[in-house]
Amino acid sequence: MQVSLPNNIKIYNLSAGRSLPEWLAEKKKRKLQQQDVDIRRRIELLQDFSMPHVSNLVKVTADNKYVITAGTYKPRLRVYDTSEMSLKYEKVMDSHAIQLVCLEEDYSKVVILQDDRYLEFHHKYGKLFRTRIPKFGRDLSYHFPSCDLYIAAFGDEVYRLNLEQGKFLNSIKCSSNEVTCCEFNPDHQLFTCGTGHGQIECWDPRTRFRVGLLDCALATYQESTIETVPKITSLKYKDGLNLGVGTSSGQILLYDIRSKKPYLVKDHNYELPIKVIRFQEKEDIVLSMDKRIVKMWDRTTGKAFTHIEPEDTSLNDLCVMPDTGLLFIANEAPKILSYYVPSLGPAPKWCSFLDNITEELEETYTPQVYDDYKFVTRAELEEMNLSQLIGSSLLKAYMHGFFMDIRLYQKAKGVSEPFAYNDYKKKKIRQKIEEERVDRVKPKYKLPSVNKDLARKLIEGDQNAGLLKDERFSSLFANPDFAIDKESREYKMLHHNVTRMEEKAQKKKGKLVDKFLEVDEKNTQVASKTSVKKKKDTELKKPRFFELKEGDSLADLSSKQVKQKKAKVPLEDRIARLESKSETIQHNSAFGAKEMTFIPSSDDKVKKRKQEQDQHRKERSKIRRSAQRITKHKIAPMWKPS
Repeated sequence: MQVSLPNNIKIYNLSAGRSLPEWLAEKKKRKLQQQDVDIRRRIELLQDFSMPHVSNLVKVTADNKYVITAGTYKPRLRVYDTSEMSLKYEKVMDSHAIQLVCLEEDYSKVVILQDDRYLEFHHKYGKLFRTRIPKFGRDLSYHFPSCDLYIAAFGDEVYRLNLEQGKFLNSIKCSSNEVTCCEFNPDHQLFTCGTGHGQIECWDPRTRFRVGLLDCALATYQESTIETVPKITSLKYKDGLNLGVGTSSGQILLYDIRSKKPYLVKDHNYELPIKVIRFQEKEDIVLSMDKRIVKMWDRTTGKAFTHIEPEDTSLNDLCVMPDTGLLFIANEAPKILSYYVPSLGPAPKWCSFLDNITEELEETYTPQVYDDYKFVTRAELEEMNLSQLIGSSLLKAYMHGFFMDIRLYQKAKGVSEPFAYNDYKKKKIRQKIEEERVDRVKPKYKLPSVNKDLARKLIEGDQNAGLLKDERFSSLFANPDFAIDKESREYKMLHHNVTRMEEKAQKKKGKLVDKFLEVDEKNTQVASKTSVKKKKDTELKKPRFFELKEGDSLADLSSKQVKQKKAKVPLEDRIARLESKSETIQHNSAFGAKEMTFIPSSDDKVKKRKQEQDQHRKERSKIRRSAQRITKHKIAPMWKPS
């Protein structure tokens, strides 16, 4: 789940996060859920709520218990049961679905308008019937009182199919040669259809006569600088009087059907056809969608409420659960998008846990929109010679400027202003110098003569520093009779933790001092050793003379010199030499041969252990009893060899 906050309205993306492939084994799925945080935190509102490649339509039945979707590839129809939160069934079709209508309150009877001029009638047990219309269909609407199905097609006719008699009736002929969409008013059943010439025609289904003609192109032309005549792309009634009209130029017109002029015109500013218009009755909010964005705005003032703008996908259809804040969006991607907007309404009863989840996320909310983007104006783009990027995917239009990727902005800024880094460096150095100056002139508080520790704590806390200036407590820091005795029994009983912490701090301070002194002594010893070594090196370089006594030879003299040298070597160096090498002793025999004995080096611990073993062996030999008495008389064997 991801949370965004456009216009300070929280929007929860329930379809965010990665999904697990169906062909994975259960063991592998559990392992991935344990390792990957995104998979573990994902929310599956409806199980397998997706299509193989693209989703075209998403609808909710009248009883709000089933969600019907259509998509590709291959063309298919899927029905989801909200009570079970899973897939009810799936049907594969021969052609893509353009529009579908539920003839009952549930999913039991569905009519599908396909792109190959066919109408398919489906029952919950399978496909019932398939018939063809003369021209390619655009939209579909059902008149419940007369059981007539109205099909808006490419041409000047709206076909009527009576489902009770099972035959086509006389069609309705419009003034335009292209009918794009149609809609019935839910209160008085007025049939309304939009045309390619920017007009709306209203018909009475009882008499099949046109009762009104409304030119919407004139209103859009007055509100903007549109050169071509816009088409009517979507229609939606809020109640018996209020009608929403969407155009191909990206505008929404709100009409009172008693007036020829719209009381509000809302522009998406993307110049893309409006695909869907929906009304949220409780909050009086209008939801309008083109292929790029879903905008929510106030019906009376047109003020922006919030918006949903998915990245890297085009939007096809929008479905709002009635009287709730849950939205489903069909798009050019396998996953059908699900959003929850608590400001529009509560969660549906079948997924009421969403309210609890959103309440838990209140404290851990982090903004997610435009974190890695830099806002730039048109003038700044011209300074950086990037005005040719306007209209591309590298810039996101927002208010009076654009959002640009921060990495692209830094590269462009570096090319356009090569000395900007030097200025930035000088600025940082100046700030550092000013901070040091502030620290240098930092005021020092003069502590009172009595209860200095208490005064220091009050000053460092800042909140209770006013007690020092209060006259009522002046004697606490001036009169020695009010001095705190830390050695008293009462103080130690009230502040036993404080006294322990102070003792630990003093011990730690003492250990640090001892450690510092040890390090200092070691450094002095090392320095003295190096000085002595230098003196020895200088003495070795000078020639030295020795006097031979009676009976001495050169060999004896050399052995004495070796012994003297070994005796003068420091103990630390001798131990290191014994650990790395073993000593060898050579003896010259009388016959000219040489004899060598090898004495392996050993540590003091090894020698001590060997002595303990020898002593234990001697004590054991004294105590143990011999087995000579037992084996003195041998027992004859029980059998004799033959």
